[in-house]
Amino acid sequence: MDFTDWMLALHLIAAFAVAAALVLYSVLVFSGRRMQTLEETRTLFRIAPVGGVLVAAGMVLVFVLGVILALDSDTFDLWDGWIIAAIVLLIATGGVGQRTGAYYMDVQKLAEEPGGGNEAEVLARLRAPTGAVLHFATVALFVLIVLDMIYKPGA
Repeated sequence: MDFTDWMLALHLIAAFAVAAALVLYSVLVFSGRRMQTLEETRTLFRIAPVGGVLVAAGMVLVFVLGVILALDSDTFDLWDGWIIAAIVLLIATGGVGQRTGAYYMDVQKLAEEPGGGNEAEVLARLRAPTGAVLHFATVALFVLIVLDMIYKPGA
């Protein structure tokens, strides 16, 4: 295996880390919509930090290793349209994902307030479409990146 093979393998592993985090968050988002008590929601919020580490490390590594691959390639340039599209989509995914995380962090803060938090409000926010729609948008953007990487439009 040469340098490019290693960089590609690590790039793909980082992308799988992001995908794994999105699957974890999908389970949490849709499980959260079915929660009945405040204690159940707190359990969900204890699992969520695992996804945060995977997303943060994965997104940074996907970007850095992708740039390294583009610079090392004889076939592709960093300024190819599909690579620029992937970078823009990665930034958009990060932005929407950050907004999704902020929404659920606000719900978590409400759930963990001293005195038990307002159970009805926490459950209402978990069932509201806002978080699920934001999460769906994050997943959709990630899928667009994957499709861009597979088909390399314009290459």
